[in-house]
Amino acid sequence: MTEQLRDKFYGCILGAHIGSAMGAPVEGWPYERIEAAYGLLTELLPYEHYGNGWVREPGTTEDGVERQKLMITAIMEKQDRVNAEDVRAIWLRDANEDAAGTVSEPFEGTLMAMARSGIPARDLGRYCDYAGLNSFARACHPIGLINAGDVDGAFADIMEVGQLYQTSNSRGLQWAAVTGVAIAEATRPEATVDSVLGAVFDRCHPDMVVAELERELERTQHCQDVRQLRDVFASVYSGEGMPYPFSYANEVVTKAVCIFRMVKGDLTKALIAGVNMGRDTDCVTAVAAGISGSLTGSAGFPEHYVTQVDRATKLNPYTNSQRTLEQTADGLYKAYLGRVDKLKHWLAAMQQL
Repeated sequence: MTEQLRDKFYGCILGAHIGSAMGAPVEGWPYERIEAAYGLLTELLPYEHYGNGWVREPGTTEDGVERQKLMITAIMEKQDRVNAEDVRAIWLRDANEDAAGTVSEPFEGTLMAMARSGIPARDLGRYCDYAGLNSFARACHPIGLINAGDVDGAFADIMEVGQLYQTSNSRGLQWAAVTGVAIAEATRPEATVDSVLGAVFDRCHPDMVVAELERELERTQHCQDVRQLRDVFASVYSGEGMPYPFSYANEVVTKAVCIFRMVKGDLTKALIAGVNMGRDTDCVTAVAAGISGSLTGSAGFPEHYVTQVDRATKLNPYTNSQRTLEQTADGLYKAYLGRVDKLKHWLAAMQQL
């Protein structure tokens, strides 16, 4: 394996975790409010969620990253692809008991209670009311990474592990497949922006997913910056008056893919565009910057963002893991090497027949 591939893993984790941390303070804001307050937001800020009075250190990540951290631990320990039962076992062992309602969504407390009941892990998503949300689509980056270069494996594992959160073949999982497939393709040495989009179009649901992506990619093809992009989206994505109105997976992933195309996979540009998009800023940024980092790696990325997110993680009493960003990426990369080594041994054994 090459240093370039390792850096793609690192770039993906930087995009997902730092994007979440930078977008969280303005999550739910209309873009006009972000513009009035910051022009373009480019820094990590303190913030408070859930009305519990805890003001988080700048660089503190949020519920999607906490979800992701448990998947990462499962992958690191198995040194291979994981299934829903593998991840459920890590939930039961490692999930911070105080996470739900502090750094995780309250509904995740319900899922954890069901997980303790012993029912099959694939059934847990049936007990979540939010089948169309981006719960998994914005957190499934490690599933794409352990399947680096293997688009079909990424798709299959998204549909498997995602059933912890959402029902089989739900809209939420179909849109999560975009994130996983894009990351798996982006890690290939010859990958390009066009090849990533092509993999998504070839593998994801033609009616539920691809039609909407193609429509919005065409409508935004003239956009050169986030201000132009968000003006175009405002006429389509403006839902209000329901639970999590700005967090449906089709909206979040579509915006992220359009950002990825607009910035040509540049990690830093994807980060800034997502944070300033308005509505579900942390999730859009995690997906857009995560895919971008998987393609182009970490070259030129501002180090002060990394330092501050690592600091905030060490100060977070509710997190499921205090690994640094580099430790996280290297742990996933080592697991990927373990998977490849197993495949090599299997192939060598079978070739002797």
